[in-house]
Parts: sequence; C-alpha cells; structure tokens
Amino acid sequence: MELGRLQTLLVGKAVPFVRKGTRSAIAKAPLSGAASVTCLGVDGDEQGDTRIHGGVDKAIHQYPREHYAQWQHLIGQHPLFAHAGAFGENLSTVGMTEQNICLGDVIRCGSVMLEVSQTRQPCWKLNDRFGVPDMALRMQRNAMTGWYYRVVEEGVLCPGDAFTLLDRPYPAWSLARVVSVLYRRTLDRDELTGLATLPLVPSWQRLVARRLEQAQVEDWGPRLAGPVA
Repeated sequence: MELGRLQTLLVGKAVPFVRKGTRSAIAKAPLSGAASVTCLGVDGDEQGDTRIHGGVDKAIHQYPREHYAQWQHLIGQHPLFAHAGAFGENLSTVGMTEQNICLGDVIRCGSVMLEVSQTRQPCWKLNDRFGVPDMALRMQRNAMTGWYYRVVEEGVLCPGDAFTLLDRPYPAWSLARVVSVLYRRTLDRDELTGLATLPLVPSWQRLVARRLEQAQVEDWGPRLAGPVA
C-alpha cells in the first residue's frame, strides 16, 4: 500500500543558535540526489544537542508538506514556508499526515525500512526560528508535529521515492490520537492505559507511568520556553 512520496530530502550541520550557548541543526538544506541512511539517520545530518535529539529512536524526522498551507493560515506568510525544511525535517513529504500514520507503522522507502517510533515534542527553538513566541505551543495544540522513525534496515533514500506500508500493528493508534493524549486528554486514564500497552520509547513509558501514578501532567515550560536569552 503506497502512503505517499518523498518530495525533498534534507540534512543540516550543527551550528551556534540564536540563544547563546546553544547549538542546532534545524536549518537543513535539500539534497539533489540519493543519500545513505544508517541507524542514526541520513548521512551528513547532525544534531545540536544529542541529549534530546537524534539517536536510534529519533533517527529521521518527517514532516508533511501539506501542513505548510495550514501554518500560513495560522501565523501568516513567512519566508521559511517558501521551501521545504522550515521545521528542521529530514523528509518533506506529500500524502502522509498524523491522521493516516500510526505509531509502530513499518514502512519501506527506497531501500530503507523504517518504523514510526514517536511524534515530535515541539521545543522552544521553533519560537526563535520563526520569531513567534508561542510557535512550539501552537504546534502541539494543532497536532502538526510530524514524527520520528527508527531505522530497521539501512539503505538509500532518494527524492521521489514512494513510502509503502509493510505492517500496521496498532491501527487504532493514529499519531493524531497519540498527540491528543499527550497534549489534550492529558489525564484520561483509559487513553493513558491504552497508550501504556504500546512499545513506547523509554521517555514516553516514564511519562505515561507518572501521569497514571500521580494524576498530574509534567511541566512543559522548559521545553516550550527554553533557557532565558
């Protein structure tokens, strides 16, 4: 089953960011041809802070090109919307959104096999990049986060490659539903209990367990607002 197409493949180098003492590779550039993919991501791509970005569970970030029009409606025209990569994504695609992709989906693109590992948890660097103080909060409120893959089989990706669904073990858990539990129905015990049955990444396992045990939502402030400039 074909899900969509890879329009643009992007990588970036980690460089000093707007706020002193931080680094980021959110400004990514498109590749004109194919690129090798390993368990840690697309060849040539970097992360500014490997404590919270990258790694095997967040090897590649995908973002739907369809969301750009919705963002223009929400915040107006912005120079970053003129080209793919506005949100620091590696894969800019058409045909796939949080509505029709599920947690745990196994997908073939090019010669690479990917597994949907988690949605993006927006952070304050989006605020600075767009010059919109609550951009990260808007992203999670509007459920336009994109998602991460872990690499099951290494290989090669090329713009124009199709995404083919190989397996969907959790069809009831669209990424839109996951985002809703994370940021809207935050203390819905039935939803949290269901989410806890999935093979979540360790940080999400801890998050869900704490909410169930404490009936309390974690502090989003540091992630959404970041360090003092």
